[in-house]
Amino acid sequence: MRYFTAGESHGPQLTAIIEGLPAQMELTAEMINKELTRRQGGHGRGRRMQIEKDQVEITSGVRHGKTLGSPVTLTVVNDDWKHWTSIMGIEPLPEDTKPEDIRRQITRPRPGHADLVGGIKYGHRDLRNILERSSARETTMRVAIGAVAKQFLRELGIRTVAHVTEIGGITTNPDTYAGKDVEELRVIIESDPVYCADPEASKRMVEAIDTAKERGDTIGGVVEVVIEGCPPGIGSHVQFDRKLDGKLAGAMMSINAFKGVEVGLGFEMAKKYGSEVHDEIAWDEERGYYRKSNRLGGLEGGMTSGMPIVIRGVMKPIPTLYKPLESVDIDSKEPFVATIERSDPCAVPAASVVAEHVIATELAKAIMDEFRSDMMDALKQDMEAYRRYAKEF
Repeated sequence: MRYFTAGESHGPQLTAIIEGLPAQMELTAEMINKELTRRQGGHGRGRRMQIEKDQVEITSGVRHGKTLGSPVTLTVVNDDWKHWTSIMGIEPLPEDTKPEDIRRQITRPRPGHADLVGGIKYGHRDLRNILERSSARETTMRVAIGAVAKQFLRELGIRTVAHVTEIGGITTNPDTYAGKDVEELRVIIESDPVYCADPEASKRMVEAIDTAKERGDTIGGVVEVVIEGCPPGIGSHVQFDRKLDGKLAGAMMSINAFKGVEVGLGFEMAKKYGSEVHDEIAWDEERGYYRKSNRLGGLEGGMTSGMPIVIRGVMKPIPTLYKPLESVDIDSKEPFVATIERSDPCAVPAASVVAEHVIATELAKAIMDEFRSDMMDALKQDMEAYRRYAKEF
C-alpha cells in the first residue's frame, strides 16, 4: 500500500490517493468522517475548527460500500476557500499585477515553522507558498487515510486507540487505566475534553490550556498509541529498513510539531537494569507464546511480539503565538515581531488522533507486505492460518 496527499491549507480542497488496498474491504465515507470529526475536537482548538467541518468524499476505488482493488481517492473540500480564491487562485495573475498588489504576501518567517527554510529551499520570496503546504491542515488527509487503514485492521481483529498522557507537564497516573483494553480506553477518552484516560489529570490539563491561552502562549504534550491483536512477526530483523519499530517511529515523527518518540518504557530504560526492562516469555495452550510484561512495547528485534504495541510521541508547543517571537524580514532584513497566521493554545488532543491514524497506516502497510493482499478474504485466511502456526510453533 502506498499513498500521496495533496492540497494547501487555504486551497480549494485536500486530496489523498491510496493504492494497493485489497478488494472486497468494506469502506464508507461515514467511517472516515467520524475520525475527521475527532481530529477537529479537543479542548484548546482554535477558530479554524469552527470554519471547516471536514467531510470526505470517496471519488474512486469503491463501489457499493466495498473496495475494488483499484486506487481509492479521498477528497475534503475547504469551506473557507471562497474567502481565498483571489489569494490562492490557480490561474496566472494579470500581466500588469505588481508584487505589492498580491494580497496577504508573507515575507516575515515565523520561528518554529517551515517558512524560512522552505523559502530558501524552493526559492519563494512569498512565504505563503511554503506555509500553505507545511500547515498541519495536511493531517486531515493523514487521518482520512488512517481511517481506511483502521478499517482494514479492524477486519483482521486488530484494534487501535490513542490517548493523551501529558500536557504542559501534567502527567496521567497509569494506574487509573491499567488493565483496560483498547475498547474500554476508547469509551473513556471519547467523552473527555482532552482525550485523556485519567479524569483528575484531565481537569488539570484543561486548566493548563486555559492558562496558556490567557497568557497568549501555547503548550505541548505526549500522546500514546496502543494496538492490540497484532500477531507476532510483522516486520523483520534482516535489514534496517524492514524493522517495524523504525517505520513506526518514522511515522510518528512525520506528524507536524512532533519532536520525539519512544516505544514501551522508552527513555526510562536508560535508568533501569536489564532485568527490569526485558519481558520474560511464557506459553499456555490458550494464548500460545506471550510475555509476562510488556516493557518493550510489543516490539522485539524489529518485529511485533504479539503483545500490545505501545508507542508514544511528544508534540512541541505550537510555535504560532499570540505572544509572538522575534524574527527577520527576508526583504528588508530588519527585525520584527512575528505575525500570527492562526493559533491554538494546545493541539495535543487532536495530535493524538493524528498519531493513532499514522501508526495504523504504517502497520497496515507492513501487514500487506507480509500477506497476499489483493483480496480481503484471502488475506484474512492467510492471517488466520499464520496465527494458528505462531500459537502452535
